[in-house]
Amino acid sequence: REQFARIPGLMEGTAKPDYERCVAISTKASLREMIAPGALVILSPIITGFVFGVHALTGLLAGSLVSGVQMAISSSNTGGAWDNAKKYIESGMFGGKNSEPHKAAVVGDTVGDPLKDTSGPALNILMKLMAIISLV
Repeated sequence: REQFARIPGLMEGTAKPDYERCVAISTKASLREMIAPGALVILSPIITGFVFGVHALTGLLAGSLVSGVQMAISSSNTGGAWDNAKKYIESGMFGGKNSEPHKAAVVGDTVGDPLKDTSGPALNILMKLMAIISLV
């Protein structure tokens, strides 16, 4: 919003926006939002191990492994299904491109791509991190 007021011609398309500032704002906000989940992943095994002992830590790791694998597989499969649904409709089924089902499939694919490409694989890193912190 500030750039529209500061940079003349931005609304008309004659000037270029300050992309670096937009990326910096988004990156800063993303990193700030990841502090709590990151602390949870790092501190959970440490606190559980020191406060409740090895058996509780084993239970925490087993539970996080089982639930993490389920979430990762579910996220990847869901994202892939939405992507394939859009491709299926684009092949001519249910009215093809520019139909109402296609518009809905585009929305589904927009949600499905991050699930398939980032959320599922990121859970793999989360599980490995918890296990390695437990060993240390």
